[in-house]
Amino acid sequence: MKERLLTLKEEALRELAQVENQQQLADLRIKYLGKKGPLTEILRGMGALSAEERPVIGQVANEVRGAIEEVIEAKQAEYTAAETNARLAAERIDVTLPGRPAARGAAHPISKVIEEIEDIFIGMGYTVAEGPEVEQDYYNFEALNLPKNHPARDMQDSFYITDEILMRTHTSPMQVRTMEKMKGHVPVKIICPGRVYRRDDDDATHSHMFTQIEGLVIDKGIRMSDLKGTLLQFVQELFGKQTQIRMRPSFFPFTEPSAEVDVTCAMCGGEGCRVCKHTGWLEILGSGMVHPRVLEMAGYDPEVYSGFAFGLGVERVAMLKYDIEDIRHFYTNDLRFLKQFVHL
Repeated sequence: MKERLLTLKEEALRELAQVENQQQLADLRIKYLGKKGPLTEILRGMGALSAEERPVIGQVANEVRGAIEEVIEAKQAEYTAAETNARLAAERIDVTLPGRPAARGAAHPISKVIEEIEDIFIGMGYTVAEGPEVEQDYYNFEALNLPKNHPARDMQDSFYITDEILMRTHTSPMQVRTMEKMKGHVPVKIICPGRVYRRDDDDATHSHMFTQIEGLVIDKGIRMSDLKGTLLQFVQELFGKQTQIRMRPSFFPFTEPSAEVDVTCAMCGGEGCRVCKHTGWLEILGSGMVHPRVLEMAGYDPEVYSGFAFGLGVERVAMLKYDIEDIRHFYTNDLRFLKQFVHL
């Protein structure tokens, strides 16, 4: 039995010396050290040996097993190290190469226009006032000379949360809130930017949600000519010095008199084109002198103080400024559209 063990050892070591890959190594481990291997069979036959032979054969068997396992583990360590080195070489990163620059974002075109408009009016001495988008019916309608059941409310059909709470239909509530905060003191000179909501069908020129900027000036001796001069300076700063304005009579419950304001078409310079429907003018905002009733409800004596107000849709201005034909482009988050404004 001792000779069989030594012969087995020589045979195993000879085969292990010729191993070329891990699969062959695994096969030889099973062949010699597995449950059905020759070494296991020899050990099972030790029960037939005498008491004196068992310790001797057991020691030889352990030496043979140890020699075979030592060679297998050494070979396995070599293959593992080679595999690790190959993986590290394949996954090596050259830290001397320049990094990949992160994609640079840009302000949304609506944000760009809001900031530009704010800069213009701040330069004219205005301050920026912001308020809640979820508004009380009183501030959204009643304090602006639009009592309940007033027919003009149909023009601003909104999303109601309760009978007295709604999503604001314009930023005009901030005008009332500011006048109340001022408690009859002057001057008041603010612009109010923010999102507004109306129950409208979405199409190329309408949206149920859009952005508005309104302006308000209250003081002694404010006249319609002050309003016209302010708006003329504003549009010339925004669209260019060549831009002119045209004021047409209109109706708003919170101003009297009221006017729609047109600007010369930026596309054709007033000559007439498809954009302006060959009129040479584009409607841009509504305006007027603050209604005496609105002044009175906010705590100002209309016999002493007067003021003007105006409001414009930011999307409308952005569409004219950047020649955009569909308002829905602003809200689809299409990078192909937004990337046009990165360098503006």
